[in-house]
Amino acid sequence: MKKRLLLGFICAVLLFIVMTSNDNTIVQKVTNFIVTDSNDVSCYEIATTYGFPHLESDSEKRILGKNIFFHETSCFGEKGIVLNPRQACAVESAALMNPESTIYLLFLSPSPISSETKEIIKQLSSYPNIKIRRIFPEAYTKDTPLEDWYKSGTLIKSKWRRSHMSDILRYLTLWKYGGIYLDLDVVVTTSLENLTNFAGAEDWDDVAAGVLGFSSNLLGRRMADACLRDLKKNFRGNDWGNNGPGVITRILKKICSTIYTRDMSVSRCHGFKVFPPSAFYPIHYKKWKQYFEKETINSTMDILKQARAIHVWNNLSKSTKIHINDNVPYIVIARKYCPKVFSNCNDTF
Repeated sequence: MKKRLLLGFICAVLLFIVMTSNDNTIVQKVTNFIVTDSNDVSCYEIATTYGFPHLESDSEKRILGKNIFFHETSCFGEKGIVLNPRQACAVESAALMNPESTIYLLFLSPSPISSETKEIIKQLSSYPNIKIRRIFPEAYTKDTPLEDWYKSGTLIKSKWRRSHMSDILRYLTLWKYGGIYLDLDVVVTTSLENLTNFAGAEDWDDVAAGVLGFSSNLLGRRMADACLRDLKKNFRGNDWGNNGPGVITRILKKICSTIYTRDMSVSRCHGFKVFPPSAFYPIHYKKWKQYFEKETINSTMDILKQARAIHVWNNLSKSTKIHINDNVPYIVIARKYCPKVFSNCNDTF
């Protein structure tokens, strides 16, 4: 009897949360349950004689602004670095659609490549414009606005250390080098090489941080600097989205003098472009399953035709397995935009 009463009470509490929360609050609460992100960041400063070359070595040559960056902030341990086919698909698509840009895949883990990932790395390395490198956060933040902040240990106290490191790195990397940052669950379907200072709205209330572009000139530097200052001032280790999309959203609301993304025009934002949701987030996170459904493939593909890239909401979709012969939108996109990875991912994508 007591167990039934307890179960009923829990259900009532959950129902109350759903009924009384706005969409963003619901996402935050759901995220608390679905995120399996380990807090292990102990590998970040470990030096080894193996692994990927150091990004900031003296022999590394970079062209400011002509870069696309991906970050993988996991610590992998003895089993070795794992890059799954969907992540690799994002990297390949960027290289395929942007041949004049250098695509950087940056790891923080010192681990060697796992046996299951060697073939994927081989396929990516066949592209002359893909470079796979490692970074050391302490050295990476040196002589930047985040140097003292990082040394203070604020990140270590975070509830989601690895995810918040990803938030930090996207803004820091664009501050250092300029270019474009992409999440590892973004498949690029058009060239991004003519884009400079831009972001994409997730909906009409928030700007997302899964696709960001800051040039290495005055406007881009000003944006990147503003984002780092906001990150230092408003970092919240117990909030999933505050330090990623929250940063760019707050900055643009100030610069554009509006709280609505639909009103963030280029002129109002002083040259910065905020694309509508259809550009990078054509399928809203609430409808993420459309990427995996064959029943609605025609209507979904019509929507995706208008996109420059697609964000597949990995935190929600990562446990959904699909066969390489399934007639679903994600498979159709992967087959076309990451052909080498797709043809070498066995039966499951």
